[in-house]
Amino acid sequence: MMAGVLYLCATPIGNLEDITLRCIRILGEADIIAAEDTRQTIKLLNHFEIRKPLISYHEHNKFEKGEELVELLKSGKNIALVSDAGMPAISDPGEDLVRLCVENDIEIIPIPGATASLTALIVSGLSTVRFCFEGFLPSNKKERRERLQKLSAETRTIIIYEAPHRLLDTLGDLMEQLGDRRISVSREITKKFEETLRDNISNIIKVFKERTIKGEFVLVIEGINEQELIDIELKKWHNITIEEHIKMYLRQGMDKKEAIRKVAEDRKLPKKEIYKVGCNID
Repeated sequence: MMAGVLYLCATPIGNLEDITLRCIRILGEADIIAAEDTRQTIKLLNHFEIRKPLISYHEHNKFEKGEELVELLKSGKNIALVSDAGMPAISDPGEDLVRLCVENDIEIIPIPGATASLTALIVSGLSTVRFCFEGFLPSNKKERRERLQKLSAETRTIIIYEAPHRLLDTLGDLMEQLGDRRISVSREITKKFEETLRDNISNIIKVFKERTIKGEFVLVIEGINEQELIDIELKKWHNITIEEHIKMYLRQGMDKKEAIRKVAEDRKLPKKEIYKVGCNID
């Protein structure tokens, strides 16, 4: 018996008109629909007059249900996987089901559609040439700050999801760790009260301190300027001499030639200038 196919179906992130004709067809043809929240999905299916068996698949039951869904796929059933909104497997337990299917040689077909991250990016006014998606930051404040510290040297545009009750805390941490960069904040994308605010982080904080914060948010943050990043890197070495800098790499196991090359790279100086110091080190 041939195994079935797992279809990854993108559902609307707000406006039901954003569903694709292909997605409606696949949902209608699938043997089973696996849904993150069956109560949400049934509303969508009822709207398009689709009647199919539903299986609940979410973060808290993904291990046992994942195995169950793989067995159904192996038996020849075609399954459509949907999340509450947008693309399944993006900041979503569908990632684990996809991995299971890959391990079991089950065919996976994406049915693309709306996704909040890219929708917010294209209206942000920030660079779309290169970007990175961080999803939801850690809820723990210390862990969140540590993650943002690592992102402080990111030159690409950064996309983050955030819940309303944590918005001000996250904006404050962004200001502290990344500085007063340009940011675009989108909420309720494609819905009735859709809104996008574009400004520096400090001004956005002022706006939301004076408002009742509602809706799900996508934050799109400017990456660090390349020259600014170079300046920051150079400042790291201001407190040690070239000789100390070379010795630091020698202690790490590099040979002298490699250490001199690395120091020249760090300090953005000609290698021959570093060599003059390095040749006197035993």
